[in-house]
Amino acid sequence: MIGKLKGIVDAIGESHCIIDVNGVGYEVQASARALRNMEIGQPVTLVIDTHVREDAIRLFGFVSEIERSWFRTLQNVQGVGSKVALGVLGTLSSQDLANAIALGDWASVEQAPGVGKKLAQRIVAELKDKAPALAVAGLHVPAVANGAGKAREAVQPGEAHAAEAISALTNLGYNPVQASQAIAVAARDLGAEADTAKLIRRGLKELAR
Repeated sequence: MIGKLKGIVDAIGESHCIIDVNGVGYEVQASARALRNMEIGQPVTLVIDTHVREDAIRLFGFVSEIERSWFRTLQNVQGVGSKVALGVLGTLSSQDLANAIALGDWASVEQAPGVGKKLAQRIVAELKDKAPALAVAGLHVPAVANGAGKAREAVQPGEAHAAEAISALTNLGYNPVQASQAIAVAARDLGAEADTAKLIRRGLKELAR
């Protein structure tokens, strides 16, 4: 089972890319967000989710372990297959998705291709309890080396700050869902530049209401 690919971007299609790994080209399905960050001829490292069927083996690539976790979790919702899950992740970042679920903002999820109102509402409702754990799990994902051998963070700064804030509130005794909702409100009000301390202070104010 393939879990990671590190190579050179050989081609980029509408919903897939070809990664050249030591002369072997792997066709990998990826989200629009991931594909936009690729350049032909440039090194790339992707975390892979391998789907094996009787008639085919399909590879799905992600820029981080947390994104792959969201891909898998989304497909636990009835009506969400791999194509729709990629569409959601191509429309919303992992943190934006977590915030949307915490706030019950199904309209943001509905913007993803292939997602209607009812499905968006189902995603938000069914993943409400899982979103906090996924967000905090991102804190424990190690840095990933790109094709040039340089380390990069698997979790973006904004996602890390939000996850740290949720973890801090949870450690203070707040319910994970409540903590996630409070930090989602804080992130919405303070913007992407807010650090962990600011998010915690704003989150505590929200919880005190």
